[in-house]
Amino acid sequence: MARPSKHDGVVYRRNDSSIWWMRYRDSSGCRRLESTHTEDWQEAQRQLRERLQARDNNTLLIVRKGEQLTFGEWADFFLENYSKPPIRAAGTHEANENALKTLRPVFGLMKMTEIDATQIEIHLRNRLQHRKHVRRREGIAELGLLKPATVHQEFRILRRIFSVAVKKKLCPTNPCSGVEFPVILKGLFRPHYMTWSEQQAIESHAPVYLRNVIRILTETGMRVYKELAPLRKEHVDLSNKLVFIADSKTPTGVAEVPLTDIAAEAFESQMEVAGPGPWLFPSSKSPTGYQTNFKKTWERTLRKAGMPYFRLYDLRSTHATRLSAGGVADEWVTQLLRQTDAKVFKKYSQMKLQMKREALAKLNRKANEHECA
Repeated sequence: MARPSKHDGVVYRRNDSSIWWMRYRDSSGCRRLESTHTEDWQEAQRQLRERLQARDNNTLLIVRKGEQLTFGEWADFFLENYSKPPIRAAGTHEANENALKTLRPVFGLMKMTEIDATQIEIHLRNRLQHRKHVRRREGIAELGLLKPATVHQEFRILRRIFSVAVKKKLCPTNPCSGVEFPVILKGLFRPHYMTWSEQQAIESHAPVYLRNVIRILTETGMRVYKELAPLRKEHVDLSNKLVFIADSKTPTGVAEVPLTDIAAEAFESQMEVAGPGPWLFPSSKSPTGYQTNFKKTWERTLRKAGMPYFRLYDLRSTHATRLSAGGVADEWVTQLLRQTDAKVFKKYSQMKLQMKREALAKLNRKANEHECA
């Protein structure tokens, strides 16, 4: 009979070195000998405790594999396999490449398991002190400080890179989950709600195809560039007032979307404008065969209407707000937006101040009061 182990794990020094080593047994009972690469006894004990905890949680293999992989190596693999089309849009891939230009110098040589939330927060604070550099004919010009939204975008990309690593069993946890962004992002994730009077004013100055876009987005809540722009005519069923979304940002986005009368009329109008061909918004200048950007026309139309700029994508939140203001339950609004997470609904539904005042006007200040006989 084998002699029972006296200790779960120990740290010790070899005779020819001042570095502490650790000895423990893995889940199969095999003895493991590893260097802690430190002369600090407390740090060596901390590493041993982490090893034992990973063993008990059945994540020891993950930790050991992640320790062999640097962030730079994983970033290269991520860009090649999880960033390029058709997995992600071309614009997303370009944003990932730009973000990694600032992430590689900081984390590139570090092991995946060495990066923690504190190091990421320090990097974000440093980035907020940097200035934006642009390339001009005279050379590199230095502008003002980076916007918090720009730095936050880099952080979101870093979080995505680690999320994929966790799914691939290269990291036990995502260190970004413990990061507190160092500033309040003013205006971020606060979509503009377009009132009905604003919509009518904008439509009066918009070309026909953009007017159709506005009506479709506000009546269906479709994603403008991922779902509406590449839409084919064959996916629109006007007789049943349905449109089929064949490709979307999320799996739940692929669905049949019911159409209101206004949306159906806008689709019918756009089919007449589009002429022959498979695309609903054709473009001879685009290599895709359809329009990929409405931004210039949208900006020009807002200027003609005398409106301050807001994103065309905000019409998706306008759709959600109008549903919510009409008394539709939040769960149904989430389904109509085709969102996987109900929390995202809060980002889209932005009640205007006037709507809140209208609701407050309905206060019954004599509720539960009865006149005495």
